Amino acid sequence: MDETPARLRTFLAAGAPVIIAELIAVRGSSPRRAGTWMLITESAVHETIGGGALEYMVIARARQALRDGLPATTLDVPLGPEIGQCCGGRVEVSLKVLSSARASALLVEAETEHANRPQVLVFGAGHVGRALAQCLALLPVAVEMVDTRPDVLQDLPAGVVARAVAMPEALVRAARPGAAHVIVTHDHALDFLIAAEALGRGDAAYVGMVGSRTKRARFASWYLSQGGSEEALSRLVLPIGAQGLGDKRPEVIAALAAAEIMVHIGQREARDERAVTTSRGRAVHES
Repeated sequence: MDETPARLRTFLAAGAPVIIAELIAVRGSSPRRAGTWMLITESAVHETIGGGALEYMVIARARQALRDGLPATTLDVPLGPEIGQCCGGRVEVSLKVLSSARASALLVEAETEHANRPQVLVFGAGHVGRALAQCLALLPVAVEMVDTRPDVLQDLPAGVVARAVAMPEALVRAARPGAAHVIVTHDHALDFLIAAEALGRGDAAYVGMVGSRTKRARFASWYLSQGGSEEALSRLVLPIGAQGLGDKRPEVIAALAAAEIMVHIGQREARDERAVTTSRGRAVHES
């Protein structure tokens, strides 16, 4: 469950002096990318710049700065034997007292990121669906559990939104671009309808269905007979969470499927980012 805005508000509300440590430059291999930050007080931390020896050293320096009233500084740190870390790159870390303006900006940023989390629709609240909801609830995604049976949508993990609807495929049409659609219902015919809707959108980050190779063959035959394209069919992940293990326990399928979903979402975000960068480059060139 992504509670970043709430945790950040609670951290800042404590009122203790805070140092913000931010990676302002990264060269070579590093645990996190430039722009990553963490907040440090005398007794607590919020977020991480990658852990390990680097983070341990930065926390110690920040707390020393708080105790001694030291001015803002920048650390130039080689991530090698000098600090007992083997990433091999080099980072610059800015240490500053957190101003009220920056604190407000961080809250706005956290709330914006929270509101724009990738949407994951899990269709079916059976054993696999509920196990998947447990896994996804720990990740930075907005999870919605969809089922035609209201009684099975009880006691979901915190942060997972329950959707009891008669026509789940309607929620596919209403989903945000780039959403992930995971189809694990109790009804194969319903699975097929939902998958056809999701593939027909053409903008989903992930469309996955629980099942076997036989189910895939049956869906493919039906889908193509309904006018679906081979190109769209190629985007269907069926079975989900296979990874060559052949383990059919719901919890294992869910863990592997959650990783699979995040890979597809990350790939989609990377493509979108490249497209934006390319578009900006063309605009600059044409101007």
